[in-house]
Amino acid sequence: MTDSRKITHHWQLDVYKLSVDADMGLFELSKKFPREEMYSLTDQVRRSSRSVSSHIAEGWRRRHYEAAFCDKLNGAETEAAETQTWIEYAVRCGYMTAKDGRELHRTYDRILGKLVRMQNNPDVWLIPRTSKRA
Repeated sequence: MTDSRKITHHWQLDVYKLSVDADMGLFELSKKFPREEMYSLTDQVRRSSRSVSSHIAEGWRRRHYEAAFCDKLNGAETEAAETQTWIEYAVRCGYMTAKDGRELHRTYDRILGKLVRMQNNPDVWLIPRTSKRA
């Protein structure tokens, strides 16, 4: 796990970098999807994959509040799982090779694991509250 004391911005998080890289790989592959999938599978997989990193970024800015932080990470987790579903459909429909699908699915498994670990140990990431003095 990354030492959170050295992290000052969400884009420094390993899970954020991994999610952006996965999204960009998926974006490139989705360019080859058939035109008739533009407003269904293509749009859905791009939207859910992009939502992973955006939820991580939002959660990072909510670190003053454990519940809000974990809620945003949970949102990233659900978007990652949704992305895995769309990847499965892309493979089954023949729009993506099984090899590419397996690699992306495994990458999203890694993302999910990192998100769960962050949620299970949020204190490492939270901004400590300072007591107000009169």
